[in-house]
Amino acid sequence: MMLAWGEQVGTLPAHASDSPIQHVVVIFQENHSFDNVLGQLCIQDSRCNGADTGQVATGETIPLSRAKDIVAQSPHGFMAEALAIDGGKMDGFSNYPQCSEARGYKCYTQYYPDQIPNLAALARAFVISDNTFELRKVASYPSHIEIVSASTAGYIGGVTKGQGTFHGGGWGCDSWKDAQWKPLTGGPESLQPACVPDQNGNGPYRPSLVQYQPTIMDRLDAAGLSWHIYSPQHHDPGYNWSICPVYAECLYGPQFANMREPTDVLTDAAAGTLPTFSVVVPFPADSQHNKYSMTEGDNWIGSVVSAIEDGPDWDTTAIFITYDDCGCFYDHVPPPGKFGIRTPMVIVSPFAKPGYTDSTLASYASILAFTEHTFDLDPLNADDAAAYDYTNSFDFTQTPNLPVRMVKTPVPNWELDYIAAHPGDPNDPT
Repeated sequence: MMLAWGEQVGTLPAHASDSPIQHVVVIFQENHSFDNVLGQLCIQDSRCNGADTGQVATGETIPLSRAKDIVAQSPHGFMAEALAIDGGKMDGFSNYPQCSEARGYKCYTQYYPDQIPNLAALARAFVISDNTFELRKVASYPSHIEIVSASTAGYIGGVTKGQGTFHGGGWGCDSWKDAQWKPLTGGPESLQPACVPDQNGNGPYRPSLVQYQPTIMDRLDAAGLSWHIYSPQHHDPGYNWSICPVYAECLYGPQFANMREPTDVLTDAAAGTLPTFSVVVPFPADSQHNKYSMTEGDNWIGSVVSAIEDGPDWDTTAIFITYDDCGCFYDHVPPPGKFGIRTPMVIVSPFAKPGYTDSTLASYASILAFTEHTFDLDPLNADDAAAYDYTNSFDFTQTPNLPVRMVKTPVPNWELDYIAAHPGDPNDPT
């Protein structure tokens, strides 16, 4: 069955699964490419497709230097990614003014395993996907739309103060802000409320041409399955990444009850009350976003994984640890088709193949495909319907993996003081 891009799918047969997985947890971090996070580990372990050198626009090959713990600032929207990809030559990162030779090629950096001990330990013990790409060339805000819908819902970019009175923080339906949208069925771009309407067309603060898009939350609700989005709440830093506020169906309806604070995932994991599906969106300080600490984020990843490993749900859980866009730091693999730059993906589960590298082409839609196939849910559109579902990463007949102990690494006080004195923009869409 062939479908046009963006066409909704509601009648395709689901794939029955005898999987022991009852809980899918997505840890959704911020702004790093694959080579920036896992490239050095791949080379040290001779295991996966990583690089420790990069191409610059002059044609020269330069080493990827050891990254500093405070993540460098660099552009990472659609235009920046297209510039970096340079038609597949992957040499345009140095054309960013912030990443030029004069600025020390700061996009041409990577983290060594000792700088990210928790993620490195998980990558070594479980599965690395070295061929997972952004679903499209977009920054954080639309990636957070895609992670639950396999669609940007037509969002193009830019959010501005709306035509009405400003109501709330973030960028979603309650912000009364506008953004550029383009209908998925074709037509010109236009300024519309930054809000995906509910099934009845309600939600935007003024009439909108944006159309309802189904989400994985809708599919789970219809199947009587549970879910949570663990994310910053209203007026918390990072609320613009919280997913639920973008969707009127979630923000203004019964689904809103499934929105939780990020730290609630630790309590739920310890209590054995993880839902069927969850996305964990951290506070900015834990997100590894540009201008924040990589160590602090690695500690956060470790705390979430430890809570699950030590809790009653470990034996039935699959954890996907990934990043919402490239950052935009160097990666050497040209993205195929409409995909954006390659991002890290580590898959953790008692049934993840130990020390395995999955090189099958994948994207964020692959997480949705895994969830849909595991729980007999219909796909949302053509992208997740066709997506590879990480089948090769799991062996449900193997002796279950034991947990891997996580560590907490101190962050130097001077770094914490520096970050506090140089806060990021709370409304940064990237």
